[in-house]
Amino acid sequence: MSLGRRQRTRDAQARTHAERLASRDGYFAPESVIRRVANTPVTPFLGGGTAVLLQVAHPLVAAGVAEHSDFHRDLWRRLGRTLRALYMIAFGTKAEAERAGEAVRVVHGYVHGVLGSQLGCFPPGTAYSAEDPDLQLWVHATLVAASLSAYQRFERRLSAAEQESYYRDMAVVAQLFGTPAEVIPPTLAAFNEYFDARLDDGSIAITPVAREIGAVILDAPLPAPLSFFGPAHRLATAALLPPRLRREYGLSWSRRQAALLPLAGPAVRCSTWPIMLAAKHLRPSLVAALA
Repeated sequence: MSLGRRQRTRDAQARTHAERLASRDGYFAPESVIRRVANTPVTPFLGGGTAVLLQVAHPLVAAGVAEHSDFHRDLWRRLGRTLRALYMIAFGTKAEAERAGEAVRVVHGYVHGVLGSQLGCFPPGTAYSAEDPDLQLWVHATLVAASLSAYQRFERRLSAAEQESYYRDMAVVAQLFGTPAEVIPPTLAAFNEYFDARLDDGSIAITPVAREIGAVILDAPLPAPLSFFGPAHRLATAALLPPRLRREYGLSWSRRQAALLPLAGPAVRCSTWPIMLAAKHLRPSLVAALA
């Protein structure tokens, strides 16, 4: 790497979050919808649990998580790494975004195996790999569906054009994570058809492995900085799941919960505004731990 390039890299790493919000040397502009959606705490705090539960609702994804991570102790750290990668792709330079994507792809290269027992519709002996385009697309789909749902439910509605723009932005993220462009539905409408079809084709089902991972997400104590958001996090996770999967996870949903749901967004925003204000002046390593 040349001296000039090293200096540019150091300068980029030293940027505060406020400087990154205004930067134009990444994949996304300051006015992009993806930056708007990523710059609110409701997206990770109220949509992250739903995304993970949707991911492991695919039995092969659940097997990969169970066999290649100590999810009982490491799940929150794993989620933190994912959030940091998403942050650097949304707000970093193109070089930073590509490094973040490469780091994820390297980890995925180690995640592969063969089912030892029946999981959902998949018999023993079925091979799985985090580099399988079908599984990559499903994980991408869960991020799109959960983040759009959380943002629009708890922050504000997006116009049809804004939703389409966000979907195009997320397709760039998916490709940086290694998802082949040719498997990504070209439009949001096509994506919605894909997502609904997957929910109905029998491949998405809650297995004992998924329930075990789900218990970590829903019942285990949150890390200390996030413990205040536990009730809102659990309420939003149940609300945003498709009804069938909510039932299969054993989650209840009542009129009382529905009545409390509108409080989740304001609670998170009011409680995190000092953190988010301070985060504008922090470097991304600290911002990623907070956002």
